[in-house]
Amino acid sequence: MGVIRGAICAENTQQDISAKSVELIETIFRVNNLSPCDIEAVIFSATADLDACYPAKAVRNRFNMPNVAFMCLAEMSVKSSLDHCLRVSVFCAKIQQNDCRHCYIGKAKCLRQDL
Repeated sequence: MGVIRGAICAENTQQDISAKSVELIETIFRVNNLSPCDIEAVIFSATADLDACYPAKAVRNRFNMPNVAFMCLAEMSVKSSLDHCLRVSVFCAKIQQNDCRHCYIGKAKCLRQDL
């Protein structure tokens, strides 16, 4: 099983959190050649400044994933860390960990400059 990681920044509105969550998952699907039926579980974390909605709700609805386990958690508050940030871990049995292509989009690219 592989766990694909990623992150993206959003404004604290229901519309933007939802749109950016969907964009992040779409990107993960595209670059890893996956479809919604390949996914076992998705864990989102959000910085404290993103509290307008749950990112999982938009993804579950957009990709019709009623049987996938979703969780949304609060990201640790660390001084000087990136704000307005959604992070994700996508668990997939179809892909091996060494083959995972992680997706850090926009301002969140700074979190993993090594990728």
